[in-house]
Amino acid sequence: MKPILLQGHERSITQIKYNREGDLLFTVAKDPIVNVWYSVNGERLGTYMGHTGAVWCVDADWDTKHVLTGSADNSCRLWDCETGKLGKHKVHAISAFSFGCLGFWGTEISRDWAQSVSLFLLPQSGEVLVNVKEHSRQINDIQLSRDMTMFVTASKDNTAKLFDSTTLEHQKTFRTERPVNSAALSPNYDHVVLGGGQEAMDVTTTSTRIGKFEARFFHLAFEEEFGRVKGHFGPINSVAFHPDGKSYSSGGEDGYVRIHYFDPQYFEFEFEA
Repeated sequence: MKPILLQGHERSITQIKYNREGDLLFTVAKDPIVNVWYSVNGERLGTYMGHTGAVWCVDADWDTKHVLTGSADNSCRLWDCETGKLGKHKVHAISAFSFGCLGFWGTEISRDWAQSVSLFLLPQSGEVLVNVKEHSRQINDIQLSRDMTMFVTASKDNTAKLFDSTTLEHQKTFRTERPVNSAALSPNYDHVVLGGGQEAMDVTTTSTRIGKFEARFFHLAFEEEFGRVKGHFGPINSVAFHPDGKSYSSGGEDGYVRIHYFDPQYFEFEFEA
């Protein structure tokens, strides 16, 4: 797989996110820049300027009319996707805004850098319905499956875990030797991609080989690793599958975003248990 390299940030990538159709890829970083790219060729479509601190998260609404960002400048901004202008609406809840990793079907999964995952009842009372603690260290990322029946978590405890979205029942565990910063579920296959690596503060003292900065692919049912993709020169902070499952992207501590279109062999691959 020869990747398409996107270089539009001056600092480490914090999150990447496809819109629902998959034609656009939004990227944010520890700089105040929000970029949007054509996913098919990596051409930069535009930049949303206005934040004054690192931007931690980004998401587009169902029909890609608006883009929501959250920043270290203590603001949450709603942008017009086409013009880049700030919206005049008030943002009431991310779960009502997007069917992304933070909310679905009237429920919301907390992502507060804790070690547990909670299911909340919205909007009636906000009471906690279920709380599970399956990780021993902080959770770095939560992403839903395409049909929203499952979600995967990524943790500093060197694991990613699969949960049932309704009951929060723990289903599977994917183990590595380094902290996992992000994990995503394929929309077409029983595959999970994990991104992570050595702690960013220790990167300068370790070679890229020892740092284990590859994207790692696991089988969803068998919990076994079957492939790795190298390329980043630091930990991978965010991974995302394209909605059609034919490619995936990764954003790293090195400031690069890499779009990987799968080779034909990927679609012919059959896992041997």
